[in-house]
Amino acid sequence: MQEIWKKIDAHAKQWTKEAGGLLVSSLKDSLLIETKSNASDLVTNMDRQIEQFFIEKIQSTYPNHRVLGEEGYGDDITSSDGTVWLIDPIDGTMNFVHQKRNFAISIGVYHDGVGKIGLVYDPVHDELYHALEGEGAYCNGIEIPKLELGSVSEGVVAVNATWLTENRRLDHRKMAELVRRARGTRSYGCAALEIVYVATGRLDAYITPRLSPWDFGGGAVIVQEAGGIITTFAGEPLGLVGQSSVLVAKPGVYEQVIEYVKG
Repeated sequence: MQEIWKKIDAHAKQWTKEAGGLLVSSLKDSLLIETKSNASDLVTNMDRQIEQFFIEKIQSTYPNHRVLGEEGYGDDITSSDGTVWLIDPIDGTMNFVHQKRNFAISIGVYHDGVGKIGLVYDPVHDELYHALEGEGAYCNGIEIPKLELGSVSEGVVAVNATWLTENRRLDHRKMAELVRRARGTRSYGCAALEIVYVATGRLDAYITPRLSPWDFGGGAVIVQEAGGIITTFAGEPLGLVGQSSVLVAKPGVYEQVIEYVKG
């Protein structure tokens, strides 16, 4: 069975690198930019093109697999049964539009709710973070060392500044206390990269009260293979249907941070 997953993994990597090449090439072109739910929720013609690229590849190669994509070109997923691909064609679209960096392609392949393959590709820096269940986490083929025990006071925590102001999802006073306790804070505006940065040790924790499965699907497999912990704020496993809160951290840091975010 593992040989089958290795073959799927090889296809996923090939398609992800091809898609990354398309994104990098498009940076010199004019983009068609639209808004979705609000002015900061952007979508471009490349988001749609890349998602359609993956769906065509998956459907022609693995017709029994289902696809959940951010732009809605995949299937209507109401359960985690069978093999499901979670695709975010451009995670960090605002960065893609404004900065032309700090964005990624995120791919997670799950079977009956279990993460089997995780890919997060930063095409600008040509960094492919990848993991196959049970075989460790890697970046460009080089194994990522297992995460060691850490603490908030010696750690860097990623949290968007929105959650440090009054809001209806998090207690901003607790967030401010956490920020004061941490060695430092960062915000990259790309959930997939922030999750794999925890896996590599560039960050020690990442907190967000609202992510969709395609945002965390790839990174979750990678960070778990690196020895990190990823759950909801309630400490529960992440699901493949609907949005949820997400806490990602290295051991030790996780146990400290969850005290600030759990209800």
